[in-house]
Amino acid sequence: MKNGFLYAFALCGALLASCSGTQETKEKAFLPPLMGWSSWNTYFVDISEDLIKKQADAMVSTGLKDAGYKYINIDDGFFGYRDSVGKMTYNAERFPNGMRVVSDYVHSLGLKAGIYSEGGDNTCGSMYNAEKTGIGAGFYGHDQQDADVYFKEWNFDFIKIDYCGGKELGLSERDRYESIVKAIRNTGRTDASINICRWAYPGAWAANIARSWRISWDIQPRWSSIKYIIGKNMYLSAFAGNGGYNDMDMLEIGRGMPRNEEEVHFGIWCIMSSPLLIGCDMTSIPESSLELLKNKELIALNQDPLGLQAYVAQRNGDAYVLVKDIETKRGKVRAIAFYNSSDSACDITVPFKTLELGGKVKVRDLVKHEDMGTFEQQMSCSLQGRSVLICRMEAEERLEPEVYEAEWAFLPLYDDLGHNPRIIRCVQSPNCSGGVRVGYVGAKPENRVVWKEVYSEKGGNYELGISYCTSKKQKIQVAVNDKEYVLDNLSSGDYNKPAVATVDVTLKPGYNVVSVGCDYAWAPDIDKIELKKK
Repeated sequence: MKNGFLYAFALCGALLASCSGTQETKEKAFLPPLMGWSSWNTYFVDISEDLIKKQADAMVSTGLKDAGYKYINIDDGFFGYRDSVGKMTYNAERFPNGMRVVSDYVHSLGLKAGIYSEGGDNTCGSMYNAEKTGIGAGFYGHDQQDADVYFKEWNFDFIKIDYCGGKELGLSERDRYESIVKAIRNTGRTDASINICRWAYPGAWAANIARSWRISWDIQPRWSSIKYIIGKNMYLSAFAGNGGYNDMDMLEIGRGMPRNEEEVHFGIWCIMSSPLLIGCDMTSIPESSLELLKNKELIALNQDPLGLQAYVAQRNGDAYVLVKDIETKRGKVRAIAFYNSSDSACDITVPFKTLELGGKVKVRDLVKHEDMGTFEQQMSCSLQGRSVLICRMEAEERLEPEVYEAEWAFLPLYDDLGHNPRIIRCVQSPNCSGGVRVGYVGAKPENRVVWKEVYSEKGGNYELGISYCTSKKQKIQVAVNDKEYVLDNLSSGDYNKPAVATVDVTLKPGYNVVSVGCDYAWAPDIDKIELKKK
């Protein structure tokens, strides 16, 4: 059993190195989330050469290019037909001069050009938008042939790869996407950016092949959609980083939502490091929406060189406080979002200790570009329904953390595809810290909860408390760096009633990896871990 446990711990380490990085690589500047425009939200399949060129011109004339937006992405609707040898052609009515003319025009403006395809046979437009040219237009059966056309002949820089046809055929997501990306890399375009559009978090493998991956169904220009997508991404922070990002879908800014909802939409997309792809008509964008999209201080959170996604530091009902490091890992500057997801006004108070900040803390409102003053001990704010306050906080001191929630952890075997009903995942649990626990832990060595950056300033001896929930007598296997501990005969009495088991551990200075699970049986659900210096 011990050998399986240590194998799983080594596997977790390998996955973390590929998906979230080590302490050393985290200090690098990573490729930031992609910024640009996409044709789908406003035009669906009704696109043309003239329309795309006008949008590219508008990106420059509105100042959006200068604000950091660079990609002009053509979605479904450009396909023509496959010729006698299966080669994809363009729609000659919509793009009479061909796709290379369009990409060349976009490049002439100092921008990058993106295109679209499907992992299966038929595109989403062929299924839901009566786009007959999308039938058989997907990569399936043509991986290298299509990759050569899109990236060598047509010279595109980005591709969104959908999965309507792949799902219809029951194909393996991982196999299809890995095959397609291999074909793209075979073209020599190792710089091409790739988006996996499977409408659910696909799994840790995605970070090895793509710059971003969708985590939800398609966005709509209404509050219920924005709230749903934020909720889907709330506990996926451990799966972003190292230049790969959870994609919350294209922006609906400028498509009719009220200002407060647009601020939530754009602000949370920024602090969660989602790609920022404008979805409106840039030639007629409302001035207030344009001003928000060009907010340099919010964009800076999104494009921060650390490449981190904010996580939930505190939750009170429908009110959340999200936080992430910016500028320097474990520095004195952090980005904070106070988010009210309800329809009613609320007050939020957060102790600075919860944010790992000590001493006097300077606070700046990044939406209004205003300094809010200097605070001590805690900060309170009042928020209207469906609103957000996003701040930059600079403290006198960075505190050593004591609590690590399970929902912050990396789960090597998690995906949201729905193939396995007993897969490890976050579960709403009102009696647990933060209202969430991680369930379906264990049963195999690699199915673990992994905190990859448990920090100790000086190292030394600690009491590690593991908050767990179970109605049975179960076992937890704990690994701290390369040392194993076993806690047996654990029962809290109920899956919604946390209990705590403790073990004495030794941490090294800096970052430590703590992992919990059970090799060959189910482990208890995990609420959090807590460290107390001995």
